[in-house]
Amino acid sequence: MQFVLASHNKKKLAEMATILGGLDIEVLPLPENAPEPEETGATFEENALIKARSAADFTGLPAIADDSGLCVDALGGAPGIYSARYCVGTDADRNAFLLENMRDKDDRACRFVCAIVCLLPGGQRLTVRGECEGELLRESRGAGGFGYDPLFFVPAYGCTFGELPGKVKNRISHRGRALRALQEALKTRI
Repeated sequence: MQFVLASHNKKKLAEMATILGGLDIEVLPLPENAPEPEETGATFEENALIKARSAADFTGLPAIADDSGLCVDALGGAPGIYSARYCVGTDADRNAFLLENMRDKDDRACRFVCAIVCLLPGGQRLTVRGECEGELLRESRGAGGFGYDPLFFVPAYGCTFGELPGKVKNRISHRGRALRALQEALKTRI
């Protein structure tokens, strides 16, 4: 069965395809000319649904969409659903902006959150969520991953997402956990 991933992020596509590889599913990229829907939801789940509906409507295929982000306790959960839009610029710019906002804060508790919505033929919808607890470092470590990964320290592993090998990150990450939950839910539906 083919699903379209409601994202143009090639790293996310590879990550999802790897984790969902145990099912008879082919995850296709969103066509380049597909519209980028405005993420107007108030939650990760609402934004994932908006993206899934847009991708399914555009392609006519079942769709998988995620919305994920970093929630920092000392910032009241920010950047949260605005993680990718926390400031204008690159991942490095967003990381620098986050570190500046956290400069005088001692509480470094944070978590990555991922909500995934899967729209199936016939109008069925699956929604799952995964979280990974960690601590926000005061400087970047590691060149792996993307986004806030070099700042997200996982105490149980003694390193950041940016330092973890991909297989380990996929096993413990918020997206990995949500995808495994989706994989289990799909086993009974396809």
